[in-house]
Amino acid sequence: MTNRTRQIRYNVTEKLTQRNDMLLANLIDTLQLAIGPVIMISGIGLILLSLTNRFGRIVDRTRQLSVEYRSSSEEDGIRILEELKILSLRAKVVKSSNFMAVLSVLLVSFIIISLFGSALYHFNMTYVLIFLFISSIISLIVSLFLFIYDLELSLRALWIELPKAITSPEAD
Repeated sequence: MTNRTRQIRYNVTEKLTQRNDMLLANLIDTLQLAIGPVIMISGIGLILLSLTNRFGRIVDRTRQLSVEYRSSSEEDGIRILEELKILSLRAKVVKSSNFMAVLSVLLVSFIIISLFGSALYHFNMTYVLIFLFISSIISLIVSLFLFIYDLELSLRALWIELPKAITSPEAD
């Protein structure tokens, strides 16, 4: 083997070693950057848990009222139908809220993938990351507003459920 060949092999090995060291440094930096989005996914996961529980309660209550409706008087039937309408709307609102929260998690997941892609291929993904982050936050905000709206609807259903005597002006 000539000196020239040894020198070329040494240079290639040196560059590969430097590249691997640089990739490891980039990986550590990228892992540190990815911690924030991972925490965000955990927080949204708790919101999803709450929304899923609310949806299950809505479905259970709807089934219960449907059975009661079949054997109810006309006056109770009107009250039950009003409550079923609200429950139907609540189911749609919670489903939409759930969808927006899941969308937010997906967008955050794309942020993490983009961070690693940027580190690995040395692409400038700044604008993509900004777009994904803003979209994720907007989705989360919409989900939370829908959650608040569901709380309002559940109070409406509660007032239908309560007897007229409690809601009358004389009771105050």
